Amino acid sequence: MPIAVTILGNSSAKPTATGHPSAQVVNINEQLFLVDAGEGVQRQMARCGISPLKLRAVFISHLHGDHMFGLFPLLSTLGLYGRRTPLKIYAPRPFGEALEGFLRIFESDLPYTPEWVEVDTTKHQIIFENDTTEVWSLPLRHRIPTAGYLFKQKQPALNVTKYAIERYGLDMHQIVAAKRGEDITLSSGEVIANDLLTYRPYPPMSYAYCSDTNYSARLAKMVEGVDMLYHEATYCAAERKTAKMRGHSTTADAAKVAQMAGAGRLLIGHFSSRYKELEPLLAECREIFPASDIARERETFVIEEKRIKK
Repeated sequence: MPIAVTILGNSSAKPTATGHPSAQVVNINEQLFLVDAGEGVQRQMARCGISPLKLRAVFISHLHGDHMFGLFPLLSTLGLYGRRTPLKIYAPRPFGEALEGFLRIFESDLPYTPEWVEVDTTKHQIIFENDTTEVWSLPLRHRIPTAGYLFKQKQPALNVTKYAIERYGLDMHQIVAAKRGEDITLSSGEVIANDLLTYRPYPPMSYAYCSDTNYSARLAKMVEGVDMLYHEATYCAAERKTAKMRGHSTTADAAKVAQMAGAGRLLIGHFSSRYKELEPLLAECREIFPASDIARERETFVIEEKRIKK
């Protein structure tokens, strides 16, 4: 199954007439995850045709307003929509204090429970896991504790080829055993190796979200081989000193991380309001890493399935 990322906002802290602050929806294995929630996030979801009721969880990178000021209105709206199942919110400390204040003052009787899960921004570790998906925290280098997030599909279950079923006359019990990875013994006593019977329908795919951060070679190592990487590029390459001082990256920084990681594709965002045209920023990235694109608002970027034929 492909991974799809819908960009809801690609601007940095200062408001602009056309841009929205950071927010994305990641669709992985038909599970929707909101990643950061800048101001206006629920209106952007509506414009993109994304129902907030379908959100499985929320991941907040850090506690700067341009990454979370849209979250609390969204939590209220979910109550109006009648959500009943708990909503987990993964965020660094002290998010719990802000959530507690919001619930106590504004929403003491929500019909569902927002549940805060603390993210340790110093560790690269699994923070969410189910049968098909893992989400890893990525320590980032910003002015306050900040985490990126790495979304990974787990290895899909084995499929048995139709050819093998017909050639060896496999019954249902043998097919189920083959899907478990077992070799099959035929009635003749012949043992058929599992790799002659099965295949993986697609290789697992991955997506990394990295905002806000200084350049980090360590980060490139943590996302090595990622299929698609979102990396902030707040400033042009010439503003290297400003970027470093403010805990951000340049276009060149983002492209170097993608290059070092061997990423399949790079999306850049979190642009400073000083840039009225984004194409020059993209051109700087492509000089270093050609497979770069602008994370344009209300566009969906898909990591296509690479099916394995056998």
